[in-house]
Amino acid sequence: MGIVKINDQLHEDVRKASSVMVRSINAQAEYWIKVGMLAEANPSMTFSEIMRDQMQQADVDLRKVIGG
Repeated sequence: MGIVKINDQLHEDVRKASSVMVRSINAQAEYWIKVGMLAEANPSMTFSEIMRDQMQQADVDLRKVIGG
């Protein structure tokens, strides 16, 4: 585990988003970091495509999750 220094406004944004997304502040920051890294590594993919790809890699059947 390490410490990442971010400015106060970004920390506040992470805190607010974490409450909406029902994640800890650290989990929200980790999520945004991971999504950002994936977006940079795959610039031609949309956010939805990235999420679908990640779900497939985790062997999540979205049809079962959403009842389809």
